[in-house]
Amino acid sequence: MSKPRKVTVYGNTTCGYCGAARMLLTKKAVDFEDIIITDDPLKQKEMQERSGAHSVPQIFVGDTHVGGFEELFALDKSGELDELLAR
Repeated sequence: MSKPRKVTVYGNTTCGYCGAARMLLTKKAVDFEDIIITDDPLKQKEMQERSGAHSVPQIFVGDTHVGGFEELFALDKSGELDELLAR
């Protein structure tokens, strides 16, 4: 069986969409790296360079930029998130 792809969530502690993304991934039993960018300019810059975005959350599955919570939710609803995680 192949190893699951690394999932990374860049966010902060006060964003409702960040919390929703974390809950969705937790509900699906997906192990993810949760990078809190609040008060960490280096992590903020890393997120912006990887995603091209300044808003949170920014979610990656492996090197694939998923986007924010709405994109993650849409992928989950369509079944594409499971396929992306399994690649």
